[in-house]
Amino acid sequence: MAMEVTQVLLNAQAVDGTVRKQAEENLKQFQDQNLPSFLFSLAGELSNDDKPVESRKLAGLILKNALDAKEQHRKLELVQRWLSLDPSVKTQIKACLLKTLSSPALDARSTASQVIAKVAGIELPHKQWPELIGLLLSNIHQLPANTRQATLETLGYICEEVSPDAVEQDHVNKILTAVVQGMNSSESNNDVRLAATRALYNALGFAQANFSNDMERDYIMRVVCEATLSPELRIRQAAFECLVAISSTYYEKLAPYIHDIFNITAKAVKEDEEPVALQAIEFWSSICDEEIDILEEYGGDFTGDSDVPCFYFVKQALPVLVPMLLETLLKQDEDQDQDEGAWNIAMAGGTCLGLVARTVGDDVVPLVMPFIEENITKPDWRQREAATYAFGSILEGPSPDKLIPLVNIALNFMLTALMNDPNNHVKDTTAWTLGRMFEFLHGSALETPIITQANIQQIINVLLQSMKDVPNVAEKACGALYFLAQGYEDAGSSSSPLTPFFQEIVQALLTVTHREDAGESRLRTAAYETLNEVVRCSTDETASMVLQLIPVIMMELHQTLEAQKLSSDEREKQNELQGLLCGCLQVIIQKLGSSEQSKYVFMQYADQMMSLFLRVFASRSATAHEEAMLAIGALAYATGADFVKYMPEFYRYLEMGLQNFEDYQVCAITVGVVGDICRALEDKILPYCDGIMTQLLKDLSSNQLHRSVKPPIFSCFGDIALAIGENFEKYLIYAMPMLQSAAELSAHISGADDDMLEYTNSLRNGILEAYSGIFQGFKGSSKTQLLMPYAPHVLQFLDSLYMEKDMDDAVSKTAIGVLGDLADTLGSNAGPLIQQSVSSKDFLSECLSSDDHLIRESAEWAKLAISRAISF
Repeated sequence: MAMEVTQVLLNAQAVDGTVRKQAEENLKQFQDQNLPSFLFSLAGELSNDDKPVESRKLAGLILKNALDAKEQHRKLELVQRWLSLDPSVKTQIKACLLKTLSSPALDARSTASQVIAKVAGIELPHKQWPELIGLLLSNIHQLPANTRQATLETLGYICEEVSPDAVEQDHVNKILTAVVQGMNSSESNNDVRLAATRALYNALGFAQANFSNDMERDYIMRVVCEATLSPELRIRQAAFECLVAISSTYYEKLAPYIHDIFNITAKAVKEDEEPVALQAIEFWSSICDEEIDILEEYGGDFTGDSDVPCFYFVKQALPVLVPMLLETLLKQDEDQDQDEGAWNIAMAGGTCLGLVARTVGDDVVPLVMPFIEENITKPDWRQREAATYAFGSILEGPSPDKLIPLVNIALNFMLTALMNDPNNHVKDTTAWTLGRMFEFLHGSALETPIITQANIQQIINVLLQSMKDVPNVAEKACGALYFLAQGYEDAGSSSSPLTPFFQEIVQALLTVTHREDAGESRLRTAAYETLNEVVRCSTDETASMVLQLIPVIMMELHQTLEAQKLSSDEREKQNELQGLLCGCLQVIIQKLGSSEQSKYVFMQYADQMMSLFLRVFASRSATAHEEAMLAIGALAYATGADFVKYMPEFYRYLEMGLQNFEDYQVCAITVGVVGDICRALEDKILPYCDGIMTQLLKDLSSNQLHRSVKPPIFSCFGDIALAIGENFEKYLIYAMPMLQSAAELSAHISGADDDMLEYTNSLRNGILEAYSGIFQGFKGSSKTQLLMPYAPHVLQFLDSLYMEKDMDDAVSKTAIGVLGDLADTLGSNAGPLIQQSVSSKDFLSECLSSDDHLIRESAEWAKLAISRAISF
């Protein structure tokens, strides 16, 4: 039943477009007409050593794509499709794949490894293909080197595809044995040893039991450490990658090995080639991440009940670790500032030093200061830049008391260097360091300000001057100004030290956005972000100047919309600029809309702004759409009920946004804007509610929409119900069952990972916000009886959340609020139900004594409403 596909596969890679297109159509046709035969033919092609390399590789790739896809809904379809194929066809395909592992052609073997892993990823969780691991491991030691290499690679990919609970421990032990033997220094073939080392990296998640056994763990660690000394670069790099993974997965098991690992990493950082040295530094960054997490979670007190004690590895290694990292700072690349994605030893070392500072706080300072003092004035730019980078890196972590005296001395020095240093690298890092000073050591919370009336003029002069420098320096200067402005955001409506400079700062930033080279080093984006922050943190004193910005920014937006005949590259830049300008207007709207006085004056521009935003929707760019939608949300909030005049024209774009499954962020933002409009229009939104609710219900039942959009849709139900009150009646029969089934799903999730738990809590919060809005919307109406049938289910949901004990604070606050809303709206009818509910009493008393004042407030109100309903 296999067909001859070689020529079609070769044609599908032809240079000639017509030939290629025809071949692609033939393949698609074959697949649609007879899928089993199609897949079997591809597997036959891949396993046949007489066929050309190119056709075999493509055959494997098409096979792989027939088993897996990025989009979740498509992936599920492909899994079902494979599972429902005739078992005898699947057996033949799998036989071809296994046979390919002993092919002399590396490409074919490697492709087969990936396809086998995809099949395993589908079948093992369904208890199919149980013999696979046994087949791969049988007589692995007698096989020729290329088959051993391919087999180990396959095992690695399987571990990456399959979750640990789908493989029984006996098989895990055998996989690890084979992998660790392949890594051993006695293995003479480097390809085998490399495949084994990479396979271990993927298998670490399976090795929980083995890492809990001292002998097995010692053996694995010894083999990994030996592999870091292999003469082959790629093996050393892969071995260090294993150490990095072990440091985060098995942090609590590292104590016996940490001394040796330090020596191995230090040697690699000093002497080895860059790819290896980078991983060696990454090991310590990873240890810092672990210890920062533990210290944040448990505070400094490790009583007997914390599961993961902190071993203070970083603190113990400080005297040797810090000098090693400072050494790396001198290994800069000449062009690292120009290259967006640059990453090298100096940058990795500085990043790690920053993490060390956050891990150990004050203790890092005396170890770093001598290096800074020694190098900061040296004639060689590398030494000056390294000293500046070291200083910038330790500004987050140590206490203000420790840092402020040093910053007061350094500030003037840095400002001078930013103006006068002959070297761009030094200026770039200096501007970054100033930004870090302002980010971490400037603001209303600090008792001794580093910025005073005496130096603010000089600071602003230097930063504005610096914004005329080369793009990478100017971008960092914008960043420093951003944090300078942010430090004054709590100045309130009174007076801000920036007020006298406001006009000058805004002008300088607008000038930056018009630079010919503003497209380099993210400069234009940084200038707009800083402008937004300066506006956001401004006070009433400068409201008139903010108002004058509106026509300027609107004019710029208008010009981007008028531009004709752009190349695709120019079009992309144009869309990005539209997004930035809409974002800027959004901040201005929020700023001026927040006070009655300025709001009144700014309303004269509302019509023009709205028509510009609607024109942005004609562009094809998701970013520009998001920003325009957010700006419209802000405008609705500011204009209130008057926004209704824009609805006839805006509604179709609102509907388009709600239908945009492709760019799900646009969809999520549009859902948020529906909420803004509900709050602005209240019952004036009624004529549009049928359309909006229909679309929201469609979104919820679609399996193509990204899951992150579902929680905001539920809370949007609440917004709509609050706005239209008892008119929500006709949607109850659609919305309530949706809420109920989502509530049941979200109530019980045992053994979920952190991501899943975070998502589940946001889903619960969305559902509860919907209930809350619906109860509040019906309050005082003659139709509250309509909600009675749903009350038992809501209380049951609250019970099960309370029992699960994995709510975050936001969910607790909303949940106890819903209990109050239910009692408040249903009154004495709800009394008996609440009294019967399993946990409402305990839940209420827990919330009343919560540390979180928002939860306490919510609980106080619920207590009041319940006592009225039960009327003791």
